[in-house]
Amino acid sequence: MMDRHEARERRHVRIRKHLEGTTERPRLAVFRSAKHIYAQVVDDRTGRTLVHASSCEKELRELRAAATKKRGVAEAVGKLVAQRCVAQGVKQVAFDRGGFRYHGRVAALAKGAREGGLSF
Repeated sequence: MMDRHEARERRHVRIRKHLEGTTERPRLAVFRSAKHIYAQVVDDRTGRTLVHASSCEKELRELRAAATKKRGVAEAVGKLVAQRCVAQGVKQVAFDRGGFRYHGRVAALAKGAREGGLSF
């Protein structure tokens, strides 16, 4: 019997079979832990991370301290990663939910990224 972490890893592998980040449309990969959320934009062809953002950053520290909802912090991370992408000239990404359900904090991050100017 597999635990939930192994099940997520299997889902992630299944998703990644159909997703690839290219130079024109890099992959926005999301990882969610119990406390934090991380997002990075990856060009899989060159193997480089173009942009990253997480809820651990200093810029979001005040928001994290004031917010009682982790969903609001996730949306702010989405806006931050989108802002950094637009500065690099990236407007379109392929969304990789990392085996997590498109629900709650993952959906909030996606919403923030869309509001920040990314399309996927």
